[in-house]
Amino acid sequence: MGEEGRRITDAWLIDHDGVTQRGDFILDSDGSYSTSKGDEDVLETIDGSNRLITRSFQNWHTHLAMTLNRGMGEGLPLMEWLEKSIFPVEKNLTPELIEIGTRAAAAEMIATGTTFACDMYFHTETIGNTLAESGVRAILCGPVTDGLTPNFEEGSGDALRHMESLIKGEGPRPGRIEYGIGTHSVYVCDEEILHKASDLAKKTECTLQIHTSETRKEVADCHAETGMYPIEYLDSLDYFTDGTTVCAHCGWVTKKEMRILAGHDAHAVHCPTSNQKLACGGTMSYPAMKDAQVDVRLGTDGSASNNSLDMRAEAKAASLVQKHDHWDARVLDPLETWQLATKDSKDWITWNLDDIRMRPFGRDGRRLLANVLYSGGSVLDVFVDGEELRRDGVTLTLDEKAAAEAIEIAATDYYSEL
Repeated sequence: MGEEGRRITDAWLIDHDGVTQRGDFILDSDGSYSTSKGDEDVLETIDGSNRLITRSFQNWHTHLAMTLNRGMGEGLPLMEWLEKSIFPVEKNLTPELIEIGTRAAAAEMIATGTTFACDMYFHTETIGNTLAESGVRAILCGPVTDGLTPNFEEGSGDALRHMESLIKGEGPRPGRIEYGIGTHSVYVCDEEILHKASDLAKKTECTLQIHTSETRKEVADCHAETGMYPIEYLDSLDYFTDGTTVCAHCGWVTKKEMRILAGHDAHAVHCPTSNQKLACGGTMSYPAMKDAQVDVRLGTDGSASNNSLDMRAEAKAASLVQKHDHWDARVLDPLETWQLATKDSKDWITWNLDDIRMRPFGRDGRRLLANVLYSGGSVLDVFVDGEELRRDGVTLTLDEKAAAEAIEIAATDYYSEL
């Protein structure tokens, strides 16, 4: 505490425990906070009379540069959407396009209160450098399947070797960025690439990410070919890295598979909006995952299948679909939903209490958390490691207007046929 901290006066504050407090607070660069006595040495004092202070959102499954594809292929089922709308344009991706899409994604994340993303997309080094400039945190899992990856020749093995060099830090590592390995899915990756990716992840202790059990067809096809469901199949290959495997979607998962995930301390990422939009027919069963003691996280998926990287909307969707699917209004109440969406966050954001969507606060601010989750609200400030990424509703680490103009030009010039 001290000169690296900021004093915010007359503010509301809700930390991970969900307790609503009112007063003067000091937010320190290490992510801690304390009640201010008013005489501490601080960087500055901010009037918080119109501010609610909370932890930031953590987005555990993204394809950030797919902001380039937002609004494409609307109304198509998943595989048709991939084969007709997404895969054809991805063959022509360049580092320049990836940079434009990533910068737009970073602007959207910061403006909506997210300071971390676990990403899987092409030209991973470009994504890392771009995000580093914005100041957000990220784990970037580069795809290692030659052929699917547009910048590496099919069968060369160069994609995996490139990610190994990034993970081992043979080149400069941008700030707040970690690298990991992305194995797209069991229907894209053969046994050899799954083994190699897992071995490298174990050797380097990096994050290993995969799409698992997103659709009923994926599950049925895997069972027909191997006699096992996807997570069982991956376990039979000794694929999982304990504590660092991220399994996105998990919409069609058996209880046995849930126990496998829990046994490996894998992160299962609930992506309700994407699953519903692409009509996957099933979303993760949160109560069953919780009973099995699986570590569940929340993610938006990419802007192509979600149209948004806004974790406010994703948290609401998660809460509502779980209540609806299980006929139980008690599932994912505001506090548990908030804890799911902000789990492990060390960063702070502030919400604009002058936004009409935040009213009424209720006695002792008891309605504030529900208002943020279910009504929306606007983000004023974003602090990461004590650095201001956004202040008074304006993002400081990148030019949001320029990012918007650049992605508009990219969409018009490069994707005009779509």
